Amino acid sequence: QVQLVESGGGLVQAGGSLRLSCAASGSIFSINAMAWYRQAPGKQRELVAAITKGGITNYAASVKGRSTISRDNAKNTVYLQMDSLKPEDTAVYSCNADCSLEYRRSWYRNYWGQGTQVTVSS
Repeated sequence: QVQLVESGGGLVQAGGSLRLSCAASGSIFSINAMAWYRQAPGKQRELVAAITKGGITNYAASVKGRSTISRDNAKNTVYLQMDSLKPEDTAVYSCNADCSLEYRRSWYRNYWGQGTQVTVSS
């Protein structure tokens, strides 16, 4: 069983910054890629940023240059630092991870967190 818990969301003015965190817990053996997605009302969920176990990153064009994804493998935690926030960044941000369990070490499954609200006011 794996649980992903996001934190760090909130209300911020345009131009401000937020740092989101997502901690994975449970009987985890290994985590491959971790990512942040977001979904605004009436919009499809979209990938914001992703990071491999080795630290290779990828960003959506809309956040590239303003966001930094990082991870602490020892803590099973992924972060998303967002700077120069814009109203269009307003969305529920969800953590995603591919994890294998202690009793199924070679079988990776995809897990989602419950999401954290980010609201950017103008």
